[in-house]
Amino acid sequence: QVQVVESGGDLVQAGGSLRLSCAASGTFFSINDMGWYRQAPGKQRELVATITNVGSTNYGDSVKGRFTISRDNAKNTVYLQMNSLKAEDTAVYYCNAQALILFSGSRYYWGQGTQVTVSS
Repeated sequence: QVQVVESGGDLVQAGGSLRLSCAASGTFFSINDMGWYRQAPGKQRELVATITNVGSTNYGDSVKGRFTISRDNAKNTVYLQMNSLKAEDTAVYYCNAQALILFSGSRYYWGQGTQVTVSS
């Protein structure tokens, strides 16, 4: 079993910054890709950023230049530094982790989400 837990969501003013964290724990051989997605009310879940276990990153167009994803492989933890926040960044942010399970292959696990609210 793999658990993915996010933290760091908060209410922040437009133009401010926030840092989200997400840790994967449980029984697995390794954690490969990790990423952040978000879902605003009435909208589909969208990509924010992903990072491989060797540090290659990918960002959604709406956050490029403002958000930075990073990870600590020793802690199976991924971070999302969010700067220059806008009201349209308001959403529930979900963490996703790809775990390699011995004898079962790789599977993706989601966290329960953390709320980020940006006031204008």
